[in-house]
This record gives sequence, structure tokens and C-alpha cells, in this order.
Amino acid sequence: MLRLLQIEYIKLWNNRSSRVLIVAYFALLLCIALIATIKFDIGQVHFQVAEQGIFNFPYIWHFNTFVASWLKLFLAIIIVSMMANEYSNKTIKQNLIDGLSKWEFIYSKFLTVLSFAAISTVFVFIVSLLLGLLYSDYNEISIIFSDLEYLLAYFVKLVGFFSFCLFLGMLVKRSAFALGFLVLWQAFEGILYAVIRWQSDGNMASAIADFFPLNAMGNLIKEPFTRLNAARTVASQIGETITKDYSVHWFEIAIVLVWTALFIYWSYALLKRRDL
Repeated sequence: MLRLLQIEYIKLWNNRSSRVLIVAYFALLLCIALIATIKFDIGQVHFQVAEQGIFNFPYIWHFNTFVASWLKLFLAIIIVSMMANEYSNKTIKQNLIDGLSKWEFIYSKFLTVLSFAAISTVFVFIVSLLLGLLYSDYNEISIIFSDLEYLLAYFVKLVGFFSFCLFLGMLVKRSAFALGFLVLWQAFEGILYAVIRWQSDGNMASAIADFFPLNAMGNLIKEPFTRLNAARTVASQIGETITKDYSVHWFEIAIVLVWTALFIYWSYALLKRRDL
């Protein structure tokens, strides 16, 4: 397993574009900390983002994983390019000639996906913990380490999304087309949801859409902004009540894990059938 992972990381690190994207990705994750420094001074009004409670435990786990998940496209580009380079440089054929089985080849890519997701999760955990210890109003151990299920959801979301990108890279063989297909699939899910809703009621359409791959991944971490006291205060002033469920549910994780398994299996099935 370590040998397969080592092979993949040697390939990635020897690719300049991949190195730049990896460094840029983790640099942007660090930029979450810069949110705390944002200040607005307008006349007598003094506003600092960190004072609005976004770095309070345990809310910070929800907020930071949601924000960090938007940056996953950087690693998605690396994964798609990784597959495209295997075909364009003919390294996939050379690996198989050197004795690597087709399953080992796909397994090495999946190990890369898992390692990217794991390192990202640990990185977000460390950044969030430090920010929380600096800015949170609540520092009790029981509060600090509650709601850690958002980190699990973040990890599963990354694994699912990267596995989808791996499948697209294997299917299309060209990074630009694979990324274009990813955008088209997102639009397709939206159109399909609209059609189902037109033919049935909204609740049934939403229930069906929850099983769409990208939508299922998005459901793992709901938007956190309406959890803030400021948002609830504004809502109450206009006569609205926010009753949204922000929890991470086991069945949402299960749906994404099933899609992950399917994407890896389909990637292997494609490789197995192709004449290289």
C-alpha cells in the first residue's frame, strides 16, 4: 500500500502544475484564519468578523469545514490532471508492463484520494482548533470537542468528490473535458430536480434529489450562516423563524459512501475493458 502511494506522490511532485496547485490549496486553507482580521470602521460603527461568533466552539467546526469544502476544486483539478497525464504520457501502459495490475493501478489512485482527504481534514482540524482557542468565548473541553462529526462529513465529502473526479478522468481522459463534464453534471442535476418537481410535489423532488451524487455530497455540510445569532436576530425582526436542520446524518454519509464505491468500481471496470 505504501509502495503504491509512494509511486503516486513521486508522479505528482515531479509535475510542476500539481505542486503549485497543492501549495495553493493549503495556502488558501490557511487564509481562513485571515477572516478573523477583517474589520470595518464606518463612523461610530466598528465591526470585526471574529467578534460575530464564527470562531466559537463548537460552531467553528461547522463554519470552517463548509468554507474549506469550497476549495476542493484545487485538488479535483490535480486528480483529473493526474489521470489525463497517465494517458498522455503513456505511464499507465508502462506501469502495467512493469507488473502493476489494473486493480493495483486504480487502488493507488484511490489511496491518493484518501490521503488528500485525510491530510486536508487534519489540516482543517488544526487550523480550526487554533482559531477557536484564540477567539472562542467557550473553552470548556466538552464544548471544544463537540460537533466533530462535521470533520467526518468533510472527509467523506472530499473522498466522494475526488472519487467522482477520478472516474471522470478515467472516462474522458482529458482534464479540460473532464472538468467541463463535472460542471455539466452539476447543471444536469439541477435540471433533473426541476423536472421532477414540476411533475410532483417539492418534498418528493427534494427526497429524490438527495440521492444525486453531487447533491448528496453537498447535503453532508449544510450552510452555517443562518446558525449565527445575527442571522436569527434579523429573521426574527422580519417575522421569520429559522428551523433548518444543520445536523450530519448517518444516512447522508451512507449515500455518499455508496457513490464512492460505485465510482471506484466503475473506474476499475473502464480500465479493465480498455485496450491500452
